[in-house]
Amino acid sequence: MEALLQSAGNPVNLLRNSQIGAYVYPVVPYEYSNWRDEQRAWRDSCVLFDQSHHMVNLYIEGPDAVKFISHLSTNSFEKFPIDRAKQISPCSYGGHVIGDGILFHLEPNRLVFVGRAPAASWIEFQAETAGFNVKTTKDDRSPSNPKAQAVIRSCYRYQIQGPNAWKVIEKLNGGPLPEIKFFNMGYMNLGGRKVRALRHGMAGAPGLEIWGPYEEREEIRGIIVEAGKEFGIVQVGARAYATNTLESGWIPSPLPAVYTGEKMKAYRQWLPAASYEGTGSIGGSFVSNNIEDYYMNPFELGYGSFVKFDHDFIGREALEKMDQTTLRKKVTFAWNKEDVKKVLDSMFETGDPYKYIDLPLSNYTSASYDKILIRGKAAGLSMFAGYSYNERSMLSLGVVEHDVKIGTEVTLVWGEEGGGTKKTTVERHKQMEIRAVVSPVPYSKTVRETYHEGWRTGKS
Repeated sequence: MEALLQSAGNPVNLLRNSQIGAYVYPVVPYEYSNWRDEQRAWRDSCVLFDQSHHMVNLYIEGPDAVKFISHLSTNSFEKFPIDRAKQISPCSYGGHVIGDGILFHLEPNRLVFVGRAPAASWIEFQAETAGFNVKTTKDDRSPSNPKAQAVIRSCYRYQIQGPNAWKVIEKLNGGPLPEIKFFNMGYMNLGGRKVRALRHGMAGAPGLEIWGPYEEREEIRGIIVEAGKEFGIVQVGARAYATNTLESGWIPSPLPAVYTGEKMKAYRQWLPAASYEGTGSIGGSFVSNNIEDYYMNPFELGYGSFVKFDHDFIGREALEKMDQTTLRKKVTFAWNKEDVKKVLDSMFETGDPYKYIDLPLSNYTSASYDKILIRGKAAGLSMFAGYSYNERSMLSLGVVEHDVKIGTEVTLVWGEEGGGTKKTTVERHKQMEIRAVVSPVPYSKTVRETYHEGWRTGKS
């Protein structure tokens, strides 16, 4: 990738005109019923999320496994027993986030990282070069276009979530399940099998993430769906799946902070030109010729509670120097419905329309950056947008300056400059200023009041 960047001159131009196309959640059906009912179910009844395909499973084994991950993570690993999980967000040497995901402590000296490509690739590189006694085995995400070939993964991965989830889980288990604390692992009975489970809660109520041999995936899915019928279980397709985070507050895809820095050069030389980092796209109304203006630190993304200075890790020195009281903060933007209607109406007018708003997920680039203004001055960024049927609102997640208060009306600039870039997902269009209200994160009152305290709720 380093050679690609050198030939491109400026990584911003390369990524703003990427030809990769839309991000695809692979293999899982687009919709099982319709995305409106699928969204409604995680608020009103319960859902089955199929997470078997869109994430990397990176297995980390060896006597230095935990020590190695501690070297890469802001998190403290003073206490990390078997059957515990952590969300980690590895940083660059400059203290900016490369990616994030969930780390599971499976067995002695054996972990698995589950997440998107940027963090997985960074972990894989460090395992090869940092001098720790570890090895990694990569089970890459399923291809966006399998081309009629069989898709094989190391495991299936399902989540049972929503207010009725625990009723479904206890029915599957054949009775009450021994208490599993949040982000701890245990076991449940399912179809005559002992299945490993992580206590989770993506939809704002207690739920479980379960996994097992991939060849059992369809049988297990069928058992869950059958057991959940009386409790209103709904399978969620790829179209609605990612919009859950608009209500619960996780920003999935900030730009990986790998494109600059002499200390990061060896990594850029290791990454293929065709990697996620080399082919991904950035877009939106925010434009800077300095790629570092697109980087985010963990405090801005709401990961401040993960940052513990009780150990040495990559990026520690830079993070220690940051004044957390002056940094931007994560918020939700609730878009003005009349302005959204105006954008949609323009599709039926002559001339260039406003940038198309796709529903329910409205991102048209790998990493989205739209300008947030207050009285014409820059005040933040909108980074992940879509529609919530539960809230009957267009929402986006992003950051604002530290002194911007909840309830402030801002202007979100929707669309790209000069009629749009050369990305395949961008049609000729004009920009639109959309009013929005700075709102809490998570936006969903249910999630704010019932979800386990931590990065989603803004409590530590």
